[in-house]
Amino acid sequence: MTDSQAPSALLVIDLQRGVLVDCFDADGVVRRTAALVDRARASGVPVVWVQDGVDFPPGTDGWQLAAGLERVDDEPLIHKNYRDAFVETELDEVLEAADIARLVIAGAQSDYCVRTTAQSAAVRGYDVTLVSDAHTTADAEWDGVTISAEQIVAHTNRYFSGLQYPGQLFGVTAHDVVPL
Repeated sequence: MTDSQAPSALLVIDLQRGVLVDCFDADGVVRRTAALVDRARASGVPVVWVQDGVDFPPGTDGWQLAAGLERVDDEPLIHKNYRDAFVETELDEVLEAADIARLVIAGAQSDYCVRTTAQSAAVRGYDVTLVSDAHTTADAEWDGVTISAEQIVAHTNRYFSGLQYPGQLFGVTAHDVVPL
C-alpha cells in the first residue's frame, strides 16, 4: 500500500537503447513508461531520469533514451556509475530539494539497477511504488541455471509487494492506475 498524498516523483531508470537490448517486452515497457511520464507531467509530478554512464558512455547511441522517451530540459538527469542511482550522484539532493517523500519507479534492469535503487530508496526513508508493468530485464544465467526475464520481472514485483519498513509505505501497481 502507498500514500498517494505524499509528494512524489517519477524515477525513470536506465531506459536506454543499449540497456534494452534483449530485454523482455522492452517496447511495451517503453510505451507504458512514456504514458506514465505524460501523466506525471500533466499532474505536475517531477520526472527524474537516471542513465548508466559506465556501460554506455554519454553521447553514444547506447546511452540515448529509447525511442518514444524524451526528457524535458528542466527535468533532472542523474548520471550514475553504479547499480544504485544514489551512490556518488546528486539524486538524494535533487529529491530533498523538491521535498519528495515517495518514488514511483520504472526502468531497466529489474534485477539490477531497478531493484538496487528501489531498495536503496527504501533504506533512505522514501516510500516506494514499483510500476509492475514498466520495468524489464533480460534472461539471466547463474551457475548453469537460466531464469527468464519474465520470471525475474514477476519475482521483483513479488519482492516489492511484501517490502516492509517501519513507518514507510510500499506498493506494486500497474502504470495506468498508479497514483502520482
